[in-house]
Amino acid sequence: MIEEDILTIDEVAQYLRVSERTVYDWAQKGEIPAGKIGTAWRFKKAEIEKWVNDRLSNTGGAAMETGSINVESIISPDRILFLNYATKRDVLLAMIDNISLAPQIKNREELSVEILKREALMSTAIGRGIAIPHVRLASVTDLVMSVGISRKDIIDFQALDDEPVRLLFMIVAAVNQHVYYLRTLSFFSARLRNEEMRKSLLKANTPQEVYQLLVGSGNIPLGFERPLPPEEPPEQAAVAAHTEGQGPGD
Repeated sequence: MIEEDILTIDEVAQYLRVSERTVYDWAQKGEIPAGKIGTAWRFKKAEIEKWVNDRLSNTGGAAMETGSINVESIISPDRILFLNYATKRDVLLAMIDNISLAPQIKNREELSVEILKREALMSTAIGRGIAIPHVRLASVTDLVMSVGISRKDIIDFQALDDEPVRLLFMIVAAVNQHVYYLRTLSFFSARLRNEEMRKSLLKANTPQEVYQLLVGSGNIPLGFERPLPPEEPPEQAAVAAHTEGQGPGD
């Protein structure tokens, strides 16, 4: 439907997790692709996805100049699962059930509602067979992650490159972890550009194998990881690296 391809300021603000005023200011200054229908700003979904991707590609390195990602603290073998579902809803619900067992998650129902609502607003598939569903919630005490390796192609994620999703990384954080949350998104988006890494993850047979592949050297200083060569087509980024603030349900 055509209506699904046109977003309002409120919908763009929810997707980017910024205030409506921020989106309005960006549109007024020409900093985000937008157009007016009468007196109202409207945004093409595909253009917003590309804009987000370009922002992450151009500023991801700057966003990771300081700090580190403690991979071992956010991933554990018991939060790595192998999936055999063909639809994104079934996959997301299985991952929600898995990550909700982590002590950092205090409200499974809230998490389920927010993850599914965000996915309905705009796909979290970033291309190359990867999806990174993510959300920040007041009921979460610390950032935590669940990894899903799908044995089936999940074709209804509607990735920009039309590739079916096989690798899923669900990231859930507290509302006050905005910077660490964005760094984590950027870190895994960059690491998964490596084709050999993706192939190895898909070939893995046990959670421990997946864990060892992802953990690597453990604590990885941001800004010192080896740059990965770009591949085509470029992925749709999960979130813009320069976003600020937070919206309801973020």
